[in-house]
Amino acid sequence: MATEEKLMVDDRFKYLRRMKGRYARASREERSQLLDEMEAFTGMHRKSLIRSMNSDVKRKPRRRQRGSTYGPEVRDALRVISRGLDGICAERLTPNLVWLAQHMAAHDELDVSQDLLEKLERISVSTVKRILRSVCQDRPRLPRRRPKQRSNWLSDVPMKRIPWDLEEPGHFEVDLVHHCGPTAAGEYVCTIQMIDVATGWSERVAVLGRSYLVMRDGFHRILDRLPFPVREIHPDNGSEFFNNHMRRFWNEKLQGLQLSRSRPYHKNDNRFVEQKNSTLVRAYLGYDRFDTVAQTQAANVLYDRMWLFYNFFQPVMRMTEKIIDRASEDNTFRVKRRYDNARTPFDRLCATEAISDHLQDQLEMLRAQTSIIQLREEIYRLMDSLFALPNATPGNTEDVFLTLTADLFNYPQEVST
Repeated sequence: MATEEKLMVDDRFKYLRRMKGRYARASREERSQLLDEMEAFTGMHRKSLIRSMNSDVKRKPRRRQRGSTYGPEVRDALRVISRGLDGICAERLTPNLVWLAQHMAAHDELDVSQDLLEKLERISVSTVKRILRSVCQDRPRLPRRRPKQRSNWLSDVPMKRIPWDLEEPGHFEVDLVHHCGPTAAGEYVCTIQMIDVATGWSERVAVLGRSYLVMRDGFHRILDRLPFPVREIHPDNGSEFFNNHMRRFWNEKLQGLQLSRSRPYHKNDNRFVEQKNSTLVRAYLGYDRFDTVAQTQAANVLYDRMWLFYNFFQPVMRMTEKIIDRASEDNTFRVKRRYDNARTPFDRLCATEAISDHLQDQLEMLRAQTSIIQLREEIYRLMDSLFALPNATPGNTEDVFLTLTADLFNYPQEVST
């Protein structure tokens, strides 16, 4: 009886105990046939099977504990890499350990040897999980909370959900995150966020208020920085996205753009951007109120550095298969999801034909010149500077024109498309 699956040790002993009774009652010829069957099923040597059949078939305790395969150098490397990437999960971290270690070594942030690289290449996800659980992080992770969604009705734009298995880059889910604090009175800062479904590429920009003037300026900033074309815009039903001015803007800015929207009260229609609202906006800015020009500009400087950190260094996983297992007895179902190896949004983009070779070379050079540790520390310094800024004085009106297009992008200008 041949098997393609490798038996676990406990399963093998359970099988041998079941066969021992048949072996004891069998004749000499039958024992030979049983030994052939057990040898093919377990993969054990024939002499070992004979000794097992003549013994109590119990698993003996290990006489000497097995030594550690991955020593302190692997633990230290995982601690530095995990901290540099803000403590991402082992599934996203493990497939990218080798190139991340080499990248940090190029910036003198990690000591790397050939033996360490070989261990990082063959280490399993479960082992990385165990090591990361035992490594004390110097700084706790930021709280993850979900924002609320507001939507208004619009009848002439098709309602849909962008398919999760879309391969073509350029189909963006869009949302607006409000930073109004406990009250929505007056003008306050909002974050426009765009997430590409195919690659996980993320874009954010802060605007003061929700007028057409600032919304147009925010989308101009994003479109000028995107390294690939936009094919579809898919926001919720907010009036800041759907009005005559914005419809005219999209028609003039991008020819042939597909405009769609999510269904009212179906937040999961924008599931990708809703998730990133929590991890890439609320996790950094929280639920405090921001309502000044200085806070808007500081938030945009922070988002520019986050653009580089999350698109070039943070690996993301993409679902490759979704199986719905329906149970006929109680009319329930269970969804099984499978994911591919984690890769950064930039690496996923380079695997498509949506980016030119010249622009790809420039962005690869930008990533190679960037220190992960220094970039992450800069992001947290910018956060502290933003929270240190005072809010607007009651009764005073902020000039939104001071927040409009400015050269806030801290990367080479030739990178822009």
